[in-house]
Amino acid sequence: MLEAPHFSPAGNRRDAAFALPGEYFDGDVNQPVLHQAVKTFLNNQRQGTASTKTRSFVSGGNQKPWKQKGTGRARQGSIRAPHWRGGGIVFGPHPRDYRSDIPKKVRQLARRSALNARASEGSMFVVEQLQFDAPKTARLVELLHRLGVAERKVLLLTNGNNGNVFLSGRNIADLRIMNYQEASAYDVLWAEVVVAEQGAITGEVPTVSEDASSLDTRTPRAKREPASARTKKKAARAARAEAEAAPVAKKKTAKAKVKAKAPAKKAKAKKAGKTTAKKPAAKKAPKKKGGK
Repeated sequence: MLEAPHFSPAGNRRDAAFALPGEYFDGDVNQPVLHQAVKTFLNNQRQGTASTKTRSFVSGGNQKPWKQKGTGRARQGSIRAPHWRGGGIVFGPHPRDYRSDIPKKVRQLARRSALNARASEGSMFVVEQLQFDAPKTARLVELLHRLGVAERKVLLLTNGNNGNVFLSGRNIADLRIMNYQEASAYDVLWAEVVVAEQGAITGEVPTVSEDASSLDTRTPRAKREPASARTKKKAARAARAEAEAAPVAKKKTAKAKVKAKAPAKKAKAKKAGKTTAKKPAAKKAPKKKGGK
């Protein structure tokens, strides 16, 4: 039976090793299947967009460079033949689909062999539970340091989709975080160390007695003010804003009063006969022709 080092959520090593389930971790590693799975995975990553031009796609070469006989040189039909500089490419790559597939059971066997290979090497660690209330990269880095794998390629397998753990480690170099069910044989072989949650392997969430808060490197937040103090501050801000807006409101009301009085003054001026009529503009004399 294969065993793996067992750690608490805070990164402390347990006295007893974790016994991996024998029905899955039987120690059997199928090398040919692993090779086939890795080759298939890498083939499927290829874009297949590489392209070269044959002699039919290269411009030029529409005529014979020289006549067939009499020159003493070898006969040539086109300057765009493959053996000419600037000519076409023979047997070059062209756009194609490199995708290949393997049976589902072969893919599962390859994944199982990869996990068994890492467990046999002693490169598989089991953590009871990853307790992250919020994304925090420093906390995850501290956990990796306590496990002793901070300088190595690490594959962290979570029990289900844990968004906080993923956000905590997405900018850490040489660290991949995946759901345990989604990890492929290539992902397991890529990593030097595999760190898995206990619940992902056993299918049951363990009851953790140790608090993982010792990993939290954040400075504690100040306690929030009581509701009464917040209400007083809000009322003071409202009163300050009201005081600042009062002079502006007075100016607006004064302007409105002046505008309201203007029509009344005009009406009084008309009654008193003070309105003056505009004088008609004097007509200009027409210019004489000839400029005189």
